[in-house]
Amino acid sequence: MKTRLSLLPLVLATALTAIALPATAQNLTREQVKMDRDSFLALMRWDELTGMWVLKSGMEPPKGVMSRAEVLAMRDQFLRMNVYDDSVGTWVPLKAPREMSTLTREQVNMETQRFLMMYRYDESRSEWVSRAR
Repeated sequence: MKTRLSLLPLVLATALTAIALPATAQNLTREQVKMDRDSFLALMRWDELTGMWVLKSGMEPPKGVMSRAEVLAMRDQFLRMNVYDDSVGTWVPLKAPREMSTLTREQVNMETQRFLMMYRYDESRSEWVSRAR
């Protein structure tokens, strides 16, 4: 009986792993996995400062993935077209875009931080989405 109980966690772990893996991942050969790894490592590097994988310099992102500059431009466009209203507690659209260069560095930093606290970039949808969702 003791042998059965000691094998139970191993059997359960194996079964759960097989269920948890997507069907396509289960059918990949070792060589296919190595090729995927090598192509990933050819494009990406680990950034110690941010603790994230980032594109190597000079590399183009895969099709359908926006570059960091494009994502930041979307954020900056939002900040040009909206202002945070403390009385309402939300971002209010402006009738005309504002010139961000007229704001002080502290104002720009404050608005950028507030925006980043309220929104996150969703890569699957290629847009900024509210963190409240």
